[in-house]
Parts: sequence; C-alpha cells; structure tokens
Amino acid sequence: MNSKSSKTRIRAAVVTGAALVTAASVTAGVSAAGPRPEAKPSKAQVASLFDRWNAALQTGDPEKVAKLYADDAVLLPTVSNKIRTDHAQIVDYFEHFLANKPVGKKVRTIVNVLDRNSAIDTGIYQFTLTDPKTGKKRVVEARYSYEYEKRGGQWLIVNHHSSVMPEG
Repeated sequence: MNSKSSKTRIRAAVVTGAALVTAASVTAGVSAAGPRPEAKPSKAQVASLFDRWNAALQTGDPEKVAKLYADDAVLLPTVSNKIRTDHAQIVDYFEHFLANKPVGKKVRTIVNVLDRNSAIDTGIYQFTLTDPKTGKKRVVEARYSYEYEKRGGQWLIVNHHSSVMPEG
C-alpha cells in the first residue's frame, strides 16, 4: 500500500467519523450552536394550569394545593385580608378555604405567554362554595390573575391574586 492511498483512507475515515458525530448530535437535538431552545407554551397549555389547580382543590388537601406555588410565591387570596408570602401561610389559607369545598370554573380568561418559562393568566372565575355548617351552596364570582414560571421543569404559581367582584 502506498502512502497516498493510506492518507486517502485516513481522510475518508476522519470525514466519515465527523459525519457520524454530526448525525448523532442532530438526532439527539444538539447542534453546533447547542441544544435547541424549548418552545413557548401555547395559551391553551397555560390556561389548563388552572384545571390542575382546581383539581388540587377538589382533593381537600391544602398541602397538594400549596405545592403548586413556588417557595417565594405571593398569594393575595379571595377571602382573607392577609397577604401570604411563604409555604406555611399559603397552606394556612387553604386549610380554611377548603372547608367550603370550593369548585372553581373560569368565566373568562386572558392568557399572555411572556416566554418559554413565564406566562400570565387573568380573568374572571366563579366558585361554588358549600357552607360547612348548613350545607347551603353559594356562587361567588371573582377576578383573578396567576403568574406562572417554569422552574425545574415544572410550572409553578409565583403570584396569585383573587378578589371578589366589586360590583357583584
């Protein structure tokens, strides 16, 4: 074998190896510029985060509801004058609120997707509440805003404001 033919085979092997590495990188979703950025969530995906929260309410477990909030979340709740700024305070609020067996339903929603890791959902919702003593049901309409951030791969509530409609 001559040296020219040997060099040609080495070049061919190097090119083939580089092509295989490139193909594997593209297949794995990695390019020379790095991993592809995650797409923004759709408005429907953000709006559905309310359904997850409402389902947690249905469990009657304040811890399950509070786990949907970031550790540094702020809650301005519907039926309390106290601003809740940590996990224990949020649990405390839901311990009392869940006694009314709330069932939420959105009336109007406006979603603003800010980027792939943050979004805001605002609008009007109503809750059917059941008085724990009498069993009597009543419907309360309220304004709401949820600010969500994706942290550690999970969408969490970082700011939640809810207030009874002033003209209702």
